Formats: sequence, C-alpha cells, structure tokens
Amino acid sequence: MSQIINLPWLSRKIEVTESSDPTLVGISGMVLDETKRTIVVNNGSKEVTLAKDTIRFTIEEEEIDGSIVGQRPEERIGKAYRRS
Repeated sequence: MSQIINLPWLSRKIEVTESSDPTLVGISGMVLDETKRTIVVNNGSKEVTLAKDTIRFTIEEEEIDGSIVGQRPEERIGKAYRRS
C-alpha cells in the first residue's frame, strides 16, 4: 500500500471501481471535500457525495477500500495501515 492513503485527497482525481450500489461504479472526478464517512466529488457536471463504506476507489492508480478509511482526514493522515 502506498503513501496516498496517508496524504490529503483534496483536489486529487478519484474513480469508483466497485460499490454495493451499481449506479456509483465508474463515477470519477476531483475530490472537493472529505468527512469521516463521505467523499464529495465534482464529476464535471455536478457534485456527488459518496459514502466511503460502500465503495472501493482509486486515487493516483492506488486502489483503496473505503471501509478501511472510515475516519476523519486529519486522523487518517497519521494512521498506520496494514498491507493487504
């Protein structure tokens, strides 16, 4: 697992690769905001709020399971994660 999980995600490109809601798969765009449970993405035409625990996504070609990053961004940045 690279360091992207420990870096701020604001203004980075994100793409949803898997989700329990099939309508979310394929959504991509720039991260506008991140909270403990959600990521807000601008996909060009509108802002989409994604629940972290229901998606698997890529940022800078690194795949991240949203269920393991269910904390505030400031807490996520300093946390150590196990390699999967």
